[in-house]
Formats: sequence, structure tokens, C-alpha cells
Amino acid sequence: MEKRLLGRSGLSVSAIGYGCMGLSFGYGPAIDRRDGIKLIRTAFEQGVTLFDTAEAYGAQNEEMVGEALAPVRDQVVIATKFGFRNGNVNDGLDSRPERIRIAVENSLRNLRTDHIDLLYQHRVDPDIPMAEVAGTVKDLIAEGKVRYFGLSEAGVESIRQAHAILPVTALQSEYSLWWREPEQQLLPVLDELGIGFIPFSPLGKGFLTGAINASTEFTTDDFRNVVPRFSVEMRQANQGLVLALKEIATAKGVTTAQIALAWLLAQKPWLVPIPGTTKTSRLMENLAAAEIRLSAIEQQHIADILAGIPVAGDRYPPSRAALINR
Repeated sequence: MEKRLLGRSGLSVSAIGYGCMGLSFGYGPAIDRRDGIKLIRTAFEQGVTLFDTAEAYGAQNEEMVGEALAPVRDQVVIATKFGFRNGNVNDGLDSRPERIRIAVENSLRNLRTDHIDLLYQHRVDPDIPMAEVAGTVKDLIAEGKVRYFGLSEAGVESIRQAHAILPVTALQSEYSLWWREPEQQLLPVLDELGIGFIPFSPLGKGFLTGAINASTEFTTDDFRNVVPRFSVEMRQANQGLVLALKEIATAKGVTTAQIALAWLLAQKPWLVPIPGTTKTSRLMENLAAAEIRLSAIEQQHIADILAGIPVAGDRYPPSRAALINR
């Protein structure tokens, strides 16, 4: 798989990474540990070098990543995140310097490594000055425990504040054909500052695959149950986008998921999506998108379609929406 540089940081990773969250968090019960390890190793064998996890996804998630990649540790980039009290999303934000250090030590142990390649602040903590957060990560870099610094779901002001103290290598935020808000303010700032972009949920949390419709039922512990955009009414209202993408995909001989990923890859050369899946077949499908090239005519056709099909529904419930773009 081709490599991409994350902005001007010099950090090179595969054009498509692997988001590990869904292996144990957010989308229902965790998959069997052995299956998770096998899937991660398959991703590496197919050329993936960027693997994304987080303290908040649970120790099990980081442990799977660590065990799977231990034999090839020097050939991959492992990204993880801090930022929640006790490492638990439901306990609220906590980016105090002492908490960052605890999170890093826990992650190093879980990941079976002596350094974290890319360490993100999972969400901006309004109670802790960015100078303290970036300063702490800067110290960790000096100590050899961290290589690069990232932010997740941060707003323009926070990005500028952090970057002035410690160069931000990458911003992670949601971006897809289903959520294009980053184009308004974030992408121009990232381009200006030389920061890479890591879109999560590049397939709209599964919606852009075409496998989800108004009658789909999620398990009780699947967080999409509380996402406004995944209400039955909103899923029905947004089917027009998926159907339009399916027509384009069929004409090109690929899948709707591959069109969605190829479209993202065409937006910026310093953009690296991290689709996640628990199925080998979906993994192979996603990674094959790195070989798809959209012509200028095809990109314009997609743009015309997007302009005529408004997307309905918020992407987070109010309680979670308050944690982003700070």
C-alpha cells in the first residue's frame, strides 16, 4: 500500500489505517481476543502501518493491539489517546498532567512497548490549559515515551494553541461523505499549519456501506442507539445518499464503501482514514479502496450529488456534542 506523510511532521503511514475501537468498544460485545489479534495481523500483512486505539476503549483493546503487533513493532505506527477520568468516557474529562502520565504508563504496558508513536488528547479539556497538556506531552517526548502529538475532535483555537507549544502531527476527527463539516474551518487550518488529518468513521459508522437501513436493529450496547442520525426516521431520510453512491460504485465496478474511502483519499494527500471492522472480508474491501482512483469528472459527479442530497440528523446526542470542537 502507498504511504502518506502526516502534514509536515515527517511521520509516514499507510494511506489507509485501521481503527481498532470496534474490536471491543462502542459497537456491541467485544470480539474474541484471538480473532481481534488475527484481524490486526491481517491488516498489517495487507500493508497497514497505522493502528489506532485509546485508553477509553478499554485495556483489552490496547492489549490486543500490543500482542498482535509485538513481532513487527518497529514496522508500525501505534496511536493511542488519553483524556478521560479513570480512562472511562462516562466519568468525564481529565487531562491533568498527572493523569496524562498515568494513562501513558498504562498504555505502554498494555501495548507491550517502550514508546507510543502518536499520542492524542482524546477530547479537549476546558478545565486544563492547553499549555499544560501540550507541555506534558512535550516532556514525554523528551523522555522517549512518546514520538508525536495529536488532538482529537479539537476546534481551531485549541489546535493553534497546542501547535504553538508543541507541533501537532495529526488531528483526528469525523469526516466522510456523511459528515463534511471539517471542510469549512479545520482543513484550511491543518493545511496552513502542516498538520495531518485522520478521519475516523470514514464510512459513517457503517451507514455508507449500504448494509444499514431503517429496519436494522442494533444490539443494546451499540452506541448508535443514542446517535440522532441513526434513529429510524433519520436512517430512512438519508437512504438517498447511499443509493446514489451505489449507482456510482456499480458503474465503476466497486462497492459503496470503496467509493466513500476513495473519495476521502482524493481530498488531501495528507489525509489518512482509519475505517474499523471486525470482519476480514470488510477489512480487505476497505483496504482495496487505496487502489481506486476517482477522475476529476467522477469527483465532480459526487460533488453534484452531495449538493442535491442534504444529510439529516445530528451525529452526536447533546451530551456528547458538548465535548467536540473546543
